[in-house]
Amino acid sequence: MKLTLTGELWTYLAGLNEQAQKRLDTIMEQMKAAEGVTEELKRTHQMEWVQRCNNIHNRAEEIILHEMIYS
Repeated sequence: MKLTLTGELWTYLAGLNEQAQKRLDTIMEQMKAAEGVTEELKRTHQMEWVQRCNNIHNRAEEIILHEMIYS
């Protein structure tokens, strides 16, 4: 309520969004490296690469939600 009254809510939310996006990018890069999702895979098996990247993105989003939103 205090953030709304002082006008700082949007600033706070924008900062939280930026932190979440940076964390998402970091987690995705780490998962891609750990799971062998490479540019070579993208070049040779595009559909598999897309599927695996989507899977990684969904899992990374869940991690972010649990780390930053739900806790």
